[in-house]
Amino acid sequence: MEIEFLGTGAGQPSKQRNVASLALKLLDELNEIWLFDVGEATQHQILKTNIRLRKVTRIFISHNHGDHIFGLPGLLATRSFQGDVGPLTIYGPPGLEQFVRTSLRVSRTKVSYPIKFVELTEGGLIYRGQGFKVYTDKLDHRVPSFGYRVVEDSRPGELLMDKLAQYHIPNGPLLGKLKNGEQIALSDGTVINGKDFLGPERAGRIISIIYDTRSTPSIAKLAENADVLVHESTFAGNEAKLAHSYYHSTAVEAAEVARDNGVKQLCLDHISARYLGNKAKRLEKQAQKVFPNTKLVNDFDQILIPMKGTEK
Repeated sequence: MEIEFLGTGAGQPSKQRNVASLALKLLDELNEIWLFDVGEATQHQILKTNIRLRKVTRIFISHNHGDHIFGLPGLLATRSFQGDVGPLTIYGPPGLEQFVRTSLRVSRTKVSYPIKFVELTEGGLIYRGQGFKVYTDKLDHRVPSFGYRVVEDSRPGELLMDKLAQYHIPNGPLLGKLKNGEQIALSDGTVINGKDFLGPERAGRIISIIYDTRSTPSIAKLAENADVLVHESTFAGNEAKLAHSYYHSTAVEAAEVARDNGVKQLCLDHISARYLGNKAKRLEKQAQKVFPNTKLVNDFDQILIPMKGTEK
């Protein structure tokens, strides 16, 4: 599991940062990639990565402001030229489907695959399958805005090979069944229950993504115990009043969320174009005083999230 940031700026593109988009790469887990927000020129950013649009199966949109959705029509059109790409599901607030379908209709663009839209109006579970769940909840922005929480299912513990050594079981289907917690019968009639030879269950990973919002209680629920929290940080810590008036958050507010909710790593995203170079690093330093494991992310940064129990 890996996050790659395709655009880390706020409002408008700059020479240093494109507008909002990130990819959650689930290639080892599902052979899929999920996108979160698709700002203008996201597909151009993707050209600079190893991401293939045919692998993108789900797109989650936080809200309908242009810097988060203007890249959708072009990306969807280009995906049609990637061969047999399969269906795509897009999640987002009311009005998103109208924007996409109108853009495609007016431009006479035909896509070669079915697109399903899931309209968000309330918080709750919006996806469950293949070992993952996705939850959403309302944020506090000028327009309806939603945060996302991706939760991986718990996984069985590792097979305790030392404990099994006395049975001399060869590599192959029998070991596979034991790894799945199933029972097997050996040639001498001995019955072995795989559950008796598994280590402790490994908790799944949690990724939380919070785009445009003021500080609001729903963020805590979305961020709780996240392995990685991506949180908008449009303003510096000393600009809380300004951030509130523009329905945004500061880097310090993001750090407080991480500190208070058991987050392991915080990524500061959605940075105003006013903060360049050392000014941007100031946001990181402010946040690190509150929550040390904070990283100010830039376009094309990649964050690897290893499976629990395999961290080094």
